Amino acid sequence: MKWITRERPRVDRVACPWLIEKFIDQTAEFIYVPADQVMAEAKRRDATPYDVKDVELGHRGAECSFDAFVRKYGLEKDPAMIYMAKVIRGADTADKTLTPESVGIEALLEGVRSLHQPDDQRQREASRPILDALYAYCRQKTETA
Repeated sequence: MKWITRERPRVDRVACPWLIEKFIDQTAEFIYVPADQVMAEAKRRDATPYDVKDVELGHRGAECSFDAFVRKYGLEKDPAMIYMAKVIRGADTADKTLTPESVGIEALLEGVRSLHQPDDQRQREASRPILDALYAYCRQKTETA
């Protein structure tokens, strides 16, 4: 399946592909395009848009796109995923105090962004180990809680 979003990703637009590849679609293809082209390119390429305005897999109120994926694909049964979604939401939105980990995750993913821009695909791939580690941390944290 093809997934499409805005170019120059930040937290949510690298975390969502990680989630998709790990739990939803292991053969996913990710496309990054200028913001004003997402919907037209989604239609042309038969791709599912995410993290853009007025789509199912986008921000809703205080929640970010990662939350929308967790909800849509029934991942809220996993306590680690629920906590990870909260960390990502804090890192991606204005509420940096949502979890103690949010600021650190934002800093790490911004560092990866700095290393790899303007190559959105390399940035996404380089973010994977950080997100794998975050999920492992969240699993450990929720098992001992």
